[in-house]
Amino acid sequence: MAFFTAFIALFLLASPATFSYGEMQPKMGVCYGELGNNLPSPEKSIQLIQKLNAKRIKIYGANPKILKSIQGTDLQISIMVPNQLISAIYNNQTLADDWVKTNVVPFYPQSKIRYLLVGNEILSSQPNSTWFQLVPAIRRIRNAVKKYGLKKVKVGTPLAMDVLESSYPPSNGTFRSDVSETVVEPLLHFLNRTKSFFFVDVYTYFAWASLPLQISLDYALLQPTNITYTDPGTGLLYTNLLDQMLDAHVFAMARLGYPYIRLFVAETGWPSGGDPNQIGANIHNAATYNRNVVKKFMAKPPYGTPARPYTVIPSMIFALYNENQKPGQGTERNFGLLYPNGSNVYPIDLSGKTRDSRYPPLPNPNRKLWCVAVKGANLRAMGGAMSYACSQGNRTCDPIQPGGKCFNPNSLAVHASYAFSSYWAQLWKEGATCFFDGLAFMTSKDPSFGSCKFPSIDI
Repeated sequence: MAFFTAFIALFLLASPATFSYGEMQPKMGVCYGELGNNLPSPEKSIQLIQKLNAKRIKIYGANPKILKSIQGTDLQISIMVPNQLISAIYNNQTLADDWVKTNVVPFYPQSKIRYLLVGNEILSSQPNSTWFQLVPAIRRIRNAVKKYGLKKVKVGTPLAMDVLESSYPPSNGTFRSDVSETVVEPLLHFLNRTKSFFFVDVYTYFAWASLPLQISLDYALLQPTNITYTDPGTGLLYTNLLDQMLDAHVFAMARLGYPYIRLFVAETGWPSGGDPNQIGANIHNAATYNRNVVKKFMAKPPYGTPARPYTVIPSMIFALYNENQKPGQGTERNFGLLYPNGSNVYPIDLSGKTRDSRYPPLPNPNRKLWCVAVKGANLRAMGGAMSYACSQGNRTCDPIQPGGKCFNPNSLAVHASYAFSSYWAQLWKEGATCFFDGLAFMTSKDPSFGSCKFPSIDI
């Protein structure tokens, strides 16, 4: 394994020219989702996108109002065939032709449609027949693109990080065994043959939030620090988590015999808000991450990644708006660069020309974590867990004893939260976790009140 990864790294570094099939200029884009009942019109949205200095946009469909609104602009656009049409297109070339004829041909080339994405994160769903219909459907859409002479349109599909079975260290990047041979290898063959991109959605936020005490927050935010990681298989030096995640795909593709397919970051971003158990989701971190992403991908000459230095990686920030109808946890509705009224969640310039010193100060981040009780948890179980926590450490629960600063309100939930935080803050370096059989969770929202200060962990 070490020989393989070292050989591939040497191979990649030795032939940087093979990464590009034509000269590309750095251009940042933004993902324009429409899952909100309070969003501006497409016409207004395009104006706002231009004010952000974006040069690309991605939409999750083929809304004709948006496609008309970008006519006469220099915005390049990625459009998408919905997931639910993949099975039908897999079975029917005529349907693929009709979809392209209806959704692309009337707007091309006045609207700069450059990428046609078939489905969205298909391989992240539960195993189903659509997995194995994906690449044949992509081929049918590509046939339709050729039929209508849409020469500048590249076809592909965006995949999430969970397409990888292993991503650490990057040189061990490996696609999941359940799709590697049957889906990913045919996809890579198609992308290589058509000179398209491997589109990937990469979020350092979720990787960091799952291991906040093991992964440095600054490393995940792409902040310049002295924190580095050296891949033991290749000797490549990493200075941020995003590069690690991207290179894991590079090595996974190389493992299947495709070391030079270009990467396209179809989505990346950091949430500015979320649920109480979603740590690190705040305006300071979101602005810091996204501004650093812009600096990285707009640099001239381009930075690339350790495995692919000096290569342009087209990139899209997710998302344009906070979308109030997105399902899922709170972060899903708080990835926007803009509020629905069009104002900035925080200032950002996607051209990369604005220096950090010219932005106004950001809200101070809370770089602490607490461990608190799950609301509505079983009280008997919570009492047992609290008793365990109080029996560990050094005077762990003194403040919640009668007369202590945290005794009132005399609530089992409040007392348990204090006990969990105190136990965890004292013993996490010895392996203690904030779990307690599912009765507790980490939060970056301070549960302290009055003179009662809950113990915490710095991140």
